[in-house]
Amino acid sequence: MAEGRTIAVGDIHGCLAALRAVLEAISPRSDDTIITLGDYVDRGPESRGVLDELIAIRSRCRLIPLLGNHDEMFLEICSGQADLFDQWLPFGGDATVASYSGRVPEEVPKAHLEFLRACRSSYETQRHLFVHASYVAHLPLRRQPVEVLHWESLNIRQPGPHCSGKTAIVGHTAQKDGEVLDLGYLKCIDTCCYGEGWLTALDVESGQLWQADKIGRLRKQEGSRRD
Repeated sequence: MAEGRTIAVGDIHGCLAALRAVLEAISPRSDDTIITLGDYVDRGPESRGVLDELIAIRSRCRLIPLLGNHDEMFLEICSGQADLFDQWLPFGGDATVASYSGRVPEEVPKAHLEFLRACRSSYETQRHLFVHASYVAHLPLRRQPVEVLHWESLNIRQPGPHCSGKTAIVGHTAQKDGEVLDLGYLKCIDTCCYGEGWLTALDVESGQLWQADKIGRLRKQEGSRRD
């Protein structure tokens, strides 16, 4: 019997329609592993709905959620760091607050906080490693600085091939042209869904892509255009 698929999903940023469209196209099976690369909240209109959807999908497949920098800041605010609130709002937090009826942290369900607190900073398989943002090439994943894993932009520094020899699958650095950045040893699948790009899901073994825009229209891969 064939093993299940390993599928990475880029930065969702509150784009629930895109997430639902991509998941419907993937049609996850119980033996599939889906790795979400973080940044579930902020910028898009339905951060609350995205977290509900991710919690629900765990009943259909194995979900490995990573923590993004936007999720980290949201958690810090919900944990009482109110001094970050004004800094967070123009960072995309205003959209998240609206999705919780204007009441954060009061209206944030316990299940959402538990989901985010359980997110990992990295994950690896036999042939691939997964992080939200970036990595230090000469360090194993267990020794990576959290600020690099969660925050460092590829626009500031592109790492070389990882010392493990594994292909890195990352998000965080929005590819505003809507195309996956493929360096061979590294693939960035944040294709700017909250802007004019796509939410990208990648089967890391076969290379198959599924993409949807923020209103849930699937991309035709043959012509690389919206329906």
